[in-house]
Amino acid sequence: MTLPIDMISDVVCPWCLIGKRRLEKAIAGRPDIPVEVRFQPYFLNPWVPREGLSREQYLVTKFGSSERYGPIAARVAKAAAAEGLAYAPEKITRQPNTLDCHRLILWAAGQSGNAARMKQRLMELYFAEGGDLSDRDTLVKAAAECGLDAGVVRARLATDEDAARVQHDADSAKEAGIDGVPCFIFGGLIAVEGAQSPEYLAQAIDRAAREYANQQAAE
Repeated sequence: MTLPIDMISDVVCPWCLIGKRRLEKAIAGRPDIPVEVRFQPYFLNPWVPREGLSREQYLVTKFGSSERYGPIAARVAKAAAAEGLAYAPEKITRQPNTLDCHRLILWAAGQSGNAARMKQRLMELYFAEGGDLSDRDTLVKAAAECGLDAGVVRARLATDEDAARVQHDADSAKEAGIDGVPCFIFGGLIAVEGAQSPEYLAQAIDRAAREYANQQAAE
């Protein structure tokens, strides 16, 4: 019996980057429990316009100044490094609206079954390489690297296809009371907020797997 795990997150959330890696470690530590990870959209900064804005303007708006973000960035970078991840905030020059990123993840799940790879690539582009995720060429190239057809993706991005669906799913998460990400929901039964340790997440998998199996057997 496969345990569904919903990860509600945003690709520009650094703790989501770390949380995804910790979830992967937790899953690897439970090879006897089959799981299906489903990535659900969330807008960490819904006020950012579709075309994005400069990183400096974003930091001033959200934190008061770029200097105030320095200590936060240092803590995140240290946590990321401990997980073998790179976080280079000095490379980031644009703050994107992530609607199109979430559309790519949705399409990758439907076409190639590789939403995890698409999500990881977008996060790497942003956090490690300073890629502009509001730039269509950047998104198309990332999609092609993850097995999607570049021409098809470019054409789909030029439309509003699935934009309403992504927005609805993101709104639903907030309406359900999720006001911080990452948030993991195991089997629709157990919710864990924050980038918890792999050990903590593995324990949640154990509990959810038992409860989920009992629930399925009772139906």
